[in-house]
Amino acid sequence: MNPGPAPEEAGDELPAVAPQLRDLRRRAGLTLEAAAARARLSPAHLSRLETGRRQPSLPLLLALARTYGTTVSELLGETPAVADPIVRAGGPGAREADGWTYWQAGGSGRGMQALRVHVPYGRGPGELVRVHPGEEWLYVLGGRLRLHLGEAEHLLDPGDSAHFDSLTPHRIAGADPGGADLLFVHTLLQSSLAGLCLGGATTTTHHR
Repeated sequence: MNPGPAPEEAGDELPAVAPQLRDLRRRAGLTLEAAAARARLSPAHLSRLETGRRQPSLPLLLALARTYGTTVSELLGETPAVADPIVRAGGPGAREADGWTYWQAGGSGRGMQALRVHVPYGRGPGELVRVHPGEEWLYVLGGRLRLHLGEAEHLLDPGDSAHFDSLTPHRIAGADPGGADLLFVHTLLQSSLAGLCLGGATTTTHHR
């Protein structure tokens, strides 16, 4: 789902990510090369993520979570009580990487992941073409969002929403200089199909 190495720029530190990435890959029985191929990364880029020399953006965290059949919360080392269905305002703090800012908006360990996200303006990690199993739903809270689905381009205003099959090639970016704020929900499929779609030759992922 992701391209080769990105420029070596330091982002805000996400301290739990690097050790979690190593542990999850080893628990999955994958070599660095095999895991990188599934996540559409170069081995060198994945190695930098595992050693903390690169910080992953939200789209990359989603790709890695699907690669290892887990959740973004587990990648971040978060262990909130799964029995509590309520996520309070002012709860888990904001995370930021490569211009994306996001907050937990749902419980961990679920088949459906919910986040509140600030998407930056212009080209960046969010403008990678994505293809993976599952469904996605988003609702624009503020700003305008540019959404590409297949060959179609949509401009979403506050109050607009989109619900689509994630096997449709898609990418998003803020359409205004101030970026866009949205609620984002996606299903996390843990199946052999997910692995095939992430690592197979038919997956299309590239910069646009």
